[in-house]
Amino acid sequence: MAIAKMKLLEIEFSDNQYDTVLRKLVHTENFHPELASKFVDSVQGLSVLNRENPYADIINRMEEAKEKYHIDIHCQDVDNTKINIIQADTFFCNVLEQVSKMEKVKVELQQMINENEAAISQLEHMINSEMDFDHFLACKYLKVRFGRIPTINLEKIQYYGEQEFLFKVFHKDIKETYCMYLATETKAPEIDNIFSSLYFESIHIPDFVHGTPEEALKVLKEEDDLARNYLVTLDERIKKVFDENIEELSRIYSISKGLNETYDAQKYVVVFGKNSAIFGFAEEKDALAVKESFENIENVVVQIREATDDSRLTPPSRLKNNWFVRPFGMFVEMYGVPSYTDFDPTTFVALSYTFLFGMMFGDIGQGLLLSLVGFIAYKVKGMKLGEIGMRIGISSALFGIIYGSFFGNEEIFTPMFHTLDPNNTMPLLGIAIGTGVVLIVIAILFNTFTNIKKKDIPEICFSQNGIAGLVFYISVLLMVVKMMLGINIPFVGGTVYMIGLILIPVLLIFLKEPLTHRMEGKKMFPHGFGGFFTEGFFELFDIVLTFITNTMSFLRVGGFVLSHAGMMLVVYTLANMVGGVGYWFVVVFGNIFVMVLEGMIVGIQVLRLEFYEMFSRYYEGKGKPFVSIQ
Repeated sequence: MAIAKMKLLEIEFSDNQYDTVLRKLVHTENFHPELASKFVDSVQGLSVLNRENPYADIINRMEEAKEKYHIDIHCQDVDNTKINIIQADTFFCNVLEQVSKMEKVKVELQQMINENEAAISQLEHMINSEMDFDHFLACKYLKVRFGRIPTINLEKIQYYGEQEFLFKVFHKDIKETYCMYLATETKAPEIDNIFSSLYFESIHIPDFVHGTPEEALKVLKEEDDLARNYLVTLDERIKKVFDENIEELSRIYSISKGLNETYDAQKYVVVFGKNSAIFGFAEEKDALAVKESFENIENVVVQIREATDDSRLTPPSRLKNNWFVRPFGMFVEMYGVPSYTDFDPTTFVALSYTFLFGMMFGDIGQGLLLSLVGFIAYKVKGMKLGEIGMRIGISSALFGIIYGSFFGNEEIFTPMFHTLDPNNTMPLLGIAIGTGVVLIVIAILFNTFTNIKKKDIPEICFSQNGIAGLVFYISVLLMVVKMMLGINIPFVGGTVYMIGLILIPVLLIFLKEPLTHRMEGKKMFPHGFGGFFTEGFFELFDIVLTFITNTMSFLRVGGFVLSHAGMMLVVYTLANMVGGVGYWFVVVFGNIFVMVLEGMIVGIQVLRLEFYEMFSRYYEGKGKPFVSIQ
C-alpha cells in the first residue's frame, strides 16, 4: 500500500548534444519527463526546443514504398545515431528512380493487356464468321458497324427490308446477338438511327486488329502472353533492386526513425542560451542509475533533488504493491491515480473487494472454477481481470466452506452457517451491515490520515469524513445497537453523551465552512448568515442521509448471499423434476448460468460499494500517473 518515492532530476547539456541526449531519453524506461512549457511560461527568456524535423518526410516516403512494393524495410539495432540526411535521401531517391522506370513500363504493358483483353472478349463472338477486318475497315464508300443487339429485337429488322443496308449475325444467344451492318456513306446516318431505336450497342474494333477474327485472336493472345511474361520479369528486377539495397535502406530507416522520435521529444527540452535542460522524475531507487546513464554522455550533468523541491511540478504517482494486491490497481486507476502526497488504497481495495465478493458468491466448486477460468484468461490472454478472478475465486471457495455449498449442493459438506435457514436471515443481514460499518469507519480513518499528511486542519477536525464525522457516526451507531438489540453499553445515552458526542460533532460539521474561514483569517460569513444557514442546513441533511444510505447499502451483501443460495436451490429443484440424464444437464447448465449472471452482477455491485460507499469518503484520484516516453 505505497506510492513509490520520487526524485527530481535535472539533466543539463549543451546545444550540440540534442540528438544524443534525446535519443537516450526516448529509450529510458524509468524516467518521467516534464513538459518544458511548465518552465517557459513562468520564466522570461526561456524557450522550448523547436527544430524543424528533416526525418519525417523520408520516413513517410519509405513507409509508402514498403506498403506499395511489399518490401522488408525494417527497424534494426544500429550503433550509429547520426546520419547525413541529404546523402540518405539521395540514395533512396536513386533506388526509387530505378524502380519507377520499370513501374512505368509495367503500367504501359498492363494498359496494352487491358486493351487486348477487351478486344479478345469481342472477337470471341465473331469466330467462324468468314470475314476479314482488313477488307471491311479499308472501305472508303461504305460504313461498317460492329456491335450487339437484344435478341428479342432481331425480328423487328425485317420491318426495314426496303432500306439499303446489309446485316450479318455472328453469334446469338438468349439475351444478346453479336452482329454487323453495312450501309453506304450517304445512307449511314439514317441506318444508324434505325438500329439505335432497336438498342444496337456499337463495339469498337481497335486499329491493331487485322485479318480474320481467328487470326486476330491468335496474334492478340500471343502478344498478351509475351506482355505477362515480361511483367513477371520486371517484378523480379524490381525485387532484385530492393534486395540489393535492403540493408542500407533498413539502416537509413532505422536511424531516421530513431532520430524522428527525438524530434517528438523536443517538447521536454528547456533552452536557455547555448545550454539546455530536461526536468523529470525517477523512482528513488532508479535515480542514481538514470543519472549515471545520462552522464556517460560527454559534458552532460545530472542533478538529483527532492521530488517536491520545484513548486511548478507535481510529482507523478507510481503504485508499488505485492503480488496479491497488484492486479486490483486497475480498479483504483479507473477512479484515478492517487496524488503523490496521498496514500495508495490498492491494498484496502484488494482485501475488501476479495472479502465482499467471496461473502456474496460463496461456493466451493464455483469459486475454484472461477479461479481456474481466471488463471487461463491471465495466462492465455494476459488479462488483469483474470488475475483478479483467481483471487476472488479462492475467496468464494473459502466462504463456500462456511456455507457448505459445492456447486450449489449443500448436502456434500456440512455447513457452518446455513444461508437459507430463516433463523439465520437477520444475523446475516446484521453481519452485512456490520461489515459495512467497519469499512466506512476505515474509509473515514484513511481520509483523516491523508489530511494529517496534508496538514489540512479543517478537513481533519470538521469534515463529515474527519474526526467530527467519525465521532458522530460511531456514537449514533452505538445508540442504535443499544436500542435495537437491548445491549447495555456503558456511557451510551444520557444528556452528556447526546450533547458531547452527537450534537457538538453535528455543529462542527455544520459550521465547517465558517470555521475554516476563521482559521484563514477571513470573515466567517462573507455572504451573510442567512444564506449560509439555508445552504448549510440542506448540506447537513444530505450528510446525515448519506451516512444512513451508505450503511444500509451494505444490506445488498446479505441480499446476494441469499440470492445466490436461492438461485442454486431453484436449479436443483428443476433438476430433480427433470430426473435421469436431464438432471445432470440442468445441474451443469444451471451452474454455468448462475456463475456467469450472478458472478458478473456481484462483481459490479462490489465495485459499486468500493466506489460510492468508500472511495467517495477518502479518495480523490487527482494524481498523475508515472509515464516514461519508452
